Amino acid sequence: MKQSQLFTKTQKESPADEISKNAELLIKGGFIHKEMAGVYSFLPLGLRVINKIETIIREEMNQIGGVEMRTTAFQNKEVWEKSNRWDDEVVDVWFKTALKNGGEIGLSFTNEEAYANMLKQYIQSYKDLPMYPYDFKTIFRNETRSKSGIMRGREFYWKALYSFSKDNAEHAAFYEKAKEAYKKIFKRAGIGHLTYTTFASGGSFSKFSHEFQTVSGAGEDTIYVDEAKGIAINKEVYNDEVLADLGVDKANVVEQRAIEVGNIFSLGTKFSTPFNLTYKNETGDDVEVVMGSYGIGLGRLMGTIVEVLSDDKGIIWPESVAPFKVHMLALGESENVKEKANELYELLSKKNIEVLFDDRAGVMAGEKFADADLLGMPYRVVVSERSLKDGGYEIKKRTEDKGKIVTEQELLSMLEN
Repeated sequence: MKQSQLFTKTQKESPADEISKNAELLIKGGFIHKEMAGVYSFLPLGLRVINKIETIIREEMNQIGGVEMRTTAFQNKEVWEKSNRWDDEVVDVWFKTALKNGGEIGLSFTNEEAYANMLKQYIQSYKDLPMYPYDFKTIFRNETRSKSGIMRGREFYWKALYSFSKDNAEHAAFYEKAKEAYKKIFKRAGIGHLTYTTFASGGSFSKFSHEFQTVSGAGEDTIYVDEAKGIAINKEVYNDEVLADLGVDKANVVEQRAIEVGNIFSLGTKFSTPFNLTYKNETGDDVEVVMGSYGIGLGRLMGTIVEVLSDDKGIIWPESVAPFKVHMLALGESENVKEKANELYELLSKKNIEVLFDDRAGVMAGEKFADADLLGMPYRVVVSERSLKDGGYEIKKRTEDKGKIVTEQELLSMLEN
């Protein structure tokens, strides 16, 4: 993509009404546009990040047997009344609206009821199980306050997988696979070294659920981290009994603030019971299906990456989710520089190396450098009279202070590897 054709512009000043680092940097960089409190549109650069995060999650869900589908955001009042979660006194984050022909519908704030009601049509026998459907969709929550940028919105994009198993043993086996898949997701997204599998309340269905918490001062949660074991305990369940159960020594844990970037839950038969979601076993008896829930907010993960992987100059995108691998800058107005830069842009594009080409005319070098740091692509490549005179192009990693001059072949070798 040529930057001259990118309709978004960077901003020098932070938005006055944002207090979260992720929103400040993403708005300044032109990744997102704030529509209202807790509601953001993803602009071209931001959408490229979301799409790459989505691809990582999809690949890992498919690897453990997930089957992708797409469910509607509209929710049937009668379905939710069966679980007693239509009532605003029970769930206080509903967005609801009246239909013109009478009646009321809601907008999804979660998916358990919708999946249980739908899967009832397709589960009759033990031969139909297990099932692991999932989808990516927009979720709506009527939050009273929304102050964490894209990490907590009234509208957000998420992935939810629901497991349907014959019994607790089958469920537990998949649950462990999902746990490992989540670890891979966060590692691939560049924050695995800061993200801990965190023991949290399991409700009435299991001793623990598991959250995936990324250490950050911007976090809303308090966790206690055992770095040697690579696990953490949420404050809500942190006590001597839990420490003993997990084999954790209190002297070895460190209190941290953290951002929850994903969670997995055992649901037991909580949502099978109201929908009479059963199957016939080998002897013909009706048995309730055991369910589990596995969620990740994509915008929340994107915002977390920005919170923990940035500096005073801007964002530092991991290569796996960066909008482009390379930010190429043409400096100066000489025809030689323009010609060489265009040739390199075409060459990189043919090699399927994603490149954002800052070809803007009349923009000073300092502004281009500042924009490159703010936007945070993994590599910056500069084409200038000086670089050409020195034998090629200057390449610099976003995380390094200085670049070096390389030949075209050396550049290709570095970027292709």
